[in-house]
Amino acid sequence: MTIEDKSVDTIVIGGGLVGAAMTYGLLRAGQRVIMLDEGDVALRASRGNFGLVWVSSKGEFMPEYARWSRRSADVWAEFAGELEQDSGISPAYHKPGGLSFCLSEDELARKREQIERMSGYNGNLGYGAEMLDRQQMDEIFPGLGPDVLGGAYSPHDGHASPLHLLRALHKAIQIRGGRYVNEATAQTIEKDGTGYAVSTAKGSFRGAQVVLAAGHGNRWLAPMVGLDLPLIPEKGEILVTERARSLMPMPTHLLRQTAEGTIMMGDSHEDTGYSTASRTSVMSDLARHAIRCFPALAQLRIVRSWGAVRILTPDGCPIYQQSQTHPGVFSVNCHSGVTLAGAHALALAPALAQGALGPEFDAFHSRRFANGTVHASAH
Repeated sequence: MTIEDKSVDTIVIGGGLVGAAMTYGLLRAGQRVIMLDEGDVALRASRGNFGLVWVSSKGEFMPEYARWSRRSADVWAEFAGELEQDSGISPAYHKPGGLSFCLSEDELARKREQIERMSGYNGNLGYGAEMLDRQQMDEIFPGLGPDVLGGAYSPHDGHASPLHLLRALHKAIQIRGGRYVNEATAQTIEKDGTGYAVSTAKGSFRGAQVVLAAGHGNRWLAPMVGLDLPLIPEKGEILVTERARSLMPMPTHLLRQTAEGTIMMGDSHEDTGYSTASRTSVMSDLARHAIRCFPALAQLRIVRSWGAVRILTPDGCPIYQQSQTHPGVFSVNCHSGVTLAGAHALALAPALAQGALGPEFDAFHSRRFANGTVHASAH
């Protein structure tokens, strides 16, 4: 087995949304980068992403994550524009704001409590989310079902196409001189002089730094470099309708209309291990809930559905950290690869290009789970 390209600055393990955003950001920072991808045998959470760039409910019990999500949303327009200019592919990003529906008094009380708790998290930037009564909801989102009592609106929420985003990142990586190696599952990571050697079926690659961005694969790679990552599989199911005229002025926490006109329904959470097999009962519940919120969906045909095993940490917030035993090896783990793509490319990757995670990332270290107290936040 040969060692290839001894001069690369960073090897990124993982070619999904997180790995590709990190690779793109490192290339922007002037690094030479190899991105190793497992190939289509991977769980591919990136291709099961719902596509929300969502701020209003993230980090309820972790203000640092609320601010990090907001920072990403604030740079998303710049990120999307630059990516389209580089790749010629638009990630179809739109920021019309977002709605959350409440169908009971308990849900209204819970949402009101969440907004009150998070209202001070963003300082001078402001939070912006507010409760709406049914009349106010009707004025900005016509066609709601009678069971919707009210909800919340945030001007900082939006949505994008996960598939277009992933394709644009891969194309831009090639154009910026990055090297993409497919079907190259990382088998071992070992110290090699002042850097690291990563062995794969496609050969061994050496870099001064390594970024673990392999989704669930990080759980198995982490022990090789002295890390312990508490990652949990969570399956989500998505239903997609036939194309329709413009029905939805903005995305919601469980529905969004794509640029092509199809409507996506999501918001299921299942513990099925690493199985992506779909269950009729879950799909039926999703459709029933969606129609209850927006009855016009009952007139549309479902044309596709899929399940994806998403990455979750015990509190739903990201883990970013450098190995203490293997300096120069970083791990990037999160559930929201679309929401955080802007921050990953324009803020986290430049930090790693400097060789360190600054104090602003301390809160995202996995040591926060050490005392066993976990407040799960919306993710």
